[in-house]
Amino acid sequence: MTMGPSGPSQAGDPSASFSTVQNQPITELLPNCVYIKCDFRIHRSRRQIIPRMSPRSRSSGSSISASHNRKEQHESSHAEVPATPKLTSPEVVERNWWWKYKQFLREYVAEFTGVVLLIIFGAGANCQVVLSSNPGVSSAPKGEYLSISFGWGIGTAMGVWACAGISGGHINPAVTLALATWRGFPWKKVPGYLFAQLMGGLVGAALVYANYFHAIDIFEGGRGVRTLKTAGLFSTYALDYMTNVSAFFSEFLATAVLMLVILATTDRFNLPVPNGLLPVMLFLLILGLGAAMGMETAYALNPARDLGPRLLTSMVGYGKAVYTYRHQYWIWCPILAPTLGAQFGAMFYEIFLFNGEEGVCNRPGRATKKSMESQAEGV
Repeated sequence: MTMGPSGPSQAGDPSASFSTVQNQPITELLPNCVYIKCDFRIHRSRRQIIPRMSPRSRSSGSSISASHNRKEQHESSHAEVPATPKLTSPEVVERNWWWKYKQFLREYVAEFTGVVLLIIFGAGANCQVVLSSNPGVSSAPKGEYLSISFGWGIGTAMGVWACAGISGGHINPAVTLALATWRGFPWKKVPGYLFAQLMGGLVGAALVYANYFHAIDIFEGGRGVRTLKTAGLFSTYALDYMTNVSAFFSEFLATAVLMLVILATTDRFNLPVPNGLLPVMLFLLILGLGAAMGMETAYALNPARDLGPRLLTSMVGYGKAVYTYRHQYWIWCPILAPTLGAQFGAMFYEIFLFNGEEGVCNRPGRATKKSMESQAEGV
């Protein structure tokens, strides 16, 4: 027998039990349950409704006491009914005025930030190793050539880690141009990327220069004295015995290897690095290139890594010597050679090794397009 509001009803009469339940509020049927209020917010960028749940006890006590009561009820009876979520109307969260501007600037600022980190670690390692060799700067040398290779390798890894999920982590104009040429990176973004990378190199060098300003004064032999002896801490200069052709070839070869390995380790048809570990691969790659090819030209590999700091040195007292060195060395060796080297490395991998659909050499030809169109018309 079950008791209704007006008297007993037969246990075998399901309609009577249902009418009893449906006329009572849920709070009376389940007096010991903790109800959950569910708010919703709509993510405007992806048009998804994201639940936002906050527990609310029906009693006036705290959530701790409510949980304790539920535990006691569970221990006394195993027939407890689970809490029922109570849904409210969706709440639309409007973005503030800065949101749309941030979306436009985000990729470019990410590239800027990545290059700043690259220069802080790389040029910072240059300064510490070289300047500490002067007894007036440090009582003992702080590092050696391997320290410089580690600095640039770590700077590359940290720079890419900071921006790869936002901008792709190019942090190198030569890489950006190669991807635009061979992998369909939008050309309309290229000017913004190149400018952001160049400014990142300038600002990163300015931060390192400010940090080592007094040590540079001591190393140069006087306050404000600036020569090419310390300009090489920020930009690249070839060894004296290197001919112009040899210097160009060294930068061309090293950047071609850099670009080829980048494409190989990001190729899903080859052996791609696990998700999130690309910066580790780049650290090893830059460390290896520095150990194998870094001595002769200081392995620029990156026009922004050289031109940005070179602009800074010309502003802080080094003068025009940073540009007139070896008949405009700064143009054809650290800028043109890496740019052409990256193009060559990307072209080689694209023509002979890459099988992805996004590759320029793997797009359907005219005959294939015609055949596909005729088949579509026939269907």
